Amino acid sequence: MHGLTFRLSKVRLAVSLTSISLLGAGLAVAPGSPASGAGEPYVALGDSYSSGVGTRSYIDDGTSCMRSTLAYPSLVAAAKSYSLDFRACSGAVVADVTNNQINALSSSTRYVTISVGGNDAGFVDVITECALPAWASDCAGAVAGAQSYVRNTLPGSLGTLYSQIRSAAPNAKVVVVGYPKLFMGEDCNAGTWFSPEDEALLNETAVLLNDTTASRASAAGYSYVNPISRFTGHAVCDDVEWINGLSNPIEESYHANAAGHRDGYTPLVSSPLTGAAVVATPAVIAASEATGPDQAAKQQKYAARDRQIEPKVFQPPTRERLEKLADQRGVDLDAWLATH
Repeated sequence: MHGLTFRLSKVRLAVSLTSISLLGAGLAVAPGSPASGAGEPYVALGDSYSSGVGTRSYIDDGTSCMRSTLAYPSLVAAAKSYSLDFRACSGAVVADVTNNQINALSSSTRYVTISVGGNDAGFVDVITECALPAWASDCAGAVAGAQSYVRNTLPGSLGTLYSQIRSAAPNAKVVVVGYPKLFMGEDCNAGTWFSPEDEALLNETAVLLNDTTASRASAAGYSYVNPISRFTGHAVCDDVEWINGLSNPIEESYHANAAGHRDGYTPLVSSPLTGAAVVATPAVIAASEATGPDQAAKQQKYAARDRQIEPKVFQPPTRERLEKLADQRGVDLDAWLATH
């Protein structure tokens, strides 16, 4: 009898240990859990449109990169249990990706996303100029300069960068991500004066930038996603905005907001990257947000290098600036403001 009791106890112990082991394994591989950092390696490269500027929530990694767990790279990684190295940084230009970001790539990297080129073309400076009243602005000239850069210089820069990415990550699936149009013919923000003509020029430049980027991505054998169609109806001042207009704090201005990353970029980018569109459910968002401390710790080792990247921030038309321009152009600012 004592022998039977002993054998039964051993069986119960074995069953209990097996159950604990299975539970632990389940926890280790649960999709979207913070413990799933051992998944397939994914490196997110690029600028503020990839880092998540505009979402108003950023990890504390000791930099001004403004990396967000609400940005599409983090949401895709959480949904698919990828191991994310979130190198995208606000203000980044092509040279910053080359010098500060692609060293995160290796032959084991499985997935790469990148958006870059807007800052090289002077995106923020152009927006800053075009936000001025017509009498104070040379929006057409600023746009012409940006378009000239996109046509003549950017293709070579992107071609070289994409080749470097392939050399550094020869086994990775690479998805190049474009930029949305900011406007749909309306500027409802007090304190900016984008005319319909200005908005048309800015949107035309976005199309040119996307076309140029798509061409170079195709030549490199990469997938390319153009967000313009998906963001149509969700521009600045639309009923459901996916892009912030003039915002407080000012750094949030003219970037995709949390809804834009959740409902715009995430399903769009994830489809070619993973083979199926990711839906950023509340559980995925919660899982992504839970990875914030770990991601901040991972990026802190690059902090000294990343602090060399200068954020590009929209400069609104302040009263002081308008007064100076009015004096230069002989405009009665108070009279003008009274009618506008």
